[in-house]
Amino acid sequence: MRGSDLARAALEAARASAKERGARVRKGGRGGAGARRRRRSWSGPGPDDRDPQPLGRLASRIAADRGWTERLAAGQVFARWGKLVGEDVAEHAQPIAFSEGELTVQADSTAWATQLRLLQRELLKKIAAGVGNGVVLRLKVQGPAAPSWRYGPLHVPGRGPRDTYG
Repeated sequence: MRGSDLARAALEAARASAKERGARVRKGGRGGAGARRRRRSWSGPGPDDRDPQPLGRLASRIAADRGWTERLAAGQVFARWGKLVGEDVAEHAQPIAFSEGELTVQADSTAWATQLRLLQRELLKKIAAGVGNGVVLRLKVQGPAAPSWRYGPLHVPGRGPRDTYG
């Protein structure tokens, strides 16, 4: 017997032993007795990264890839300040800096600075509801800025020009 005859004889012997055990015998086809046929799926267009995407989704993906999400969220706080905290507070206080979760706000007067310090928890809740949790963690309130008498990079310690006023 040649190699192909030996293979046929071995296949027939295997089918006979399977029939004795009560297993289902399948003639022809690919694979062994336990192989399952895969259902053919249509090769059509499927979702792909190269498909046209809405601009907002692309912008958010780019911002996430480049690590800009914190800066963009801070920009939302500055852009929507009046809507986030209310128009009456926005008239008397403006955000001036944002760094590592701390928003610095400058008030028009010391009375408004004190009022903002008292309202700090409510303001943080309003900002979190409008922009998202974890963006602004702390609020630093400053009073109005006094005029600076320093001009240029060099200065002398002391009272300066104010000591000649009278």
